[in-house]
Amino acid sequence: MVTFLLLAGCGEYEKILKSRDYAMKYDKAIEYYNAGEFVRASTILDQVVNIYRGTLKADTVKYYQAMSYYGQRDYMLAGHYFNELALTYTGSAFLEECEYMEAYCYYKLSPRPDLDQEATYKAMTALRMYIVKYPTSDKVEQCKELVQELGDKIVEKSYNSAKLYYDLGYYKSAIIALRNSLEEYPETHHREELMFLILKSSYLLADGSVESKRKERLQSAIDEYLSFESEFPDSKYAREAERMYKGTLKTLELYTTNEDI
Repeated sequence: MVTFLLLAGCGEYEKILKSRDYAMKYDKAIEYYNAGEFVRASTILDQVVNIYRGTLKADTVKYYQAMSYYGQRDYMLAGHYFNELALTYTGSAFLEECEYMEAYCYYKLSPRPDLDQEATYKAMTALRMYIVKYPTSDKVEQCKELVQELGDKIVEKSYNSAKLYYDLGYYKSAIIALRNSLEEYPETHHREELMFLILKSSYLLADGSVESKRKERLQSAIDEYLSFESEFPDSKYAREAERMYKGTLKTLELYTTNEDI
């Protein structure tokens, strides 16, 4: 009995796809959408969207087309169709929702911090534009929360990229990248660790330097310690930082003594 019903359903769907009754196809697409059958709904709507272009139902067809792909979690295509509606039908009753949904699709496409963040930047821009355009919307607070979440991901990306140089032992490059990350995101929750890694990178760079550059780099390591200790006197890294500082001072004193001889 179940198999028979499934076959009957498939047969009806095939007939709808082959039909030239576009009004019926539209109605059936909405029925499928409301029933959560988003693949069938989108397939039919793809067939009729150009037929309804220029009619009073044009934006409605485009809206359900976008929502059907959203229902399939195809956020790239859904975002594309939400954008098309917003650009083409500027007087549509769906305009505000579509502009939010386009931004939200970018949010859903935002990858983990170690990957390229193009979609993240697009989402942040779109969400901020929505806030400016619809300041009284009940979605504004949610948009702000999403922007903050995405911003944290960008900060994490910056932190991971900078720390990678340290992990690989490229201490000179690490110092530059770590400082850039701090300058770009001074309020990052990684600030203490970033400053410690700058100190440690400076210490290790000095320790492995050629003689002609060693004294200058030892002094830089001392300067980094003083900056770190001043901002984080009770740091969890305090003991290791002090050990490096004392070792650097001792080495630098030897250089000064030798120069005086």
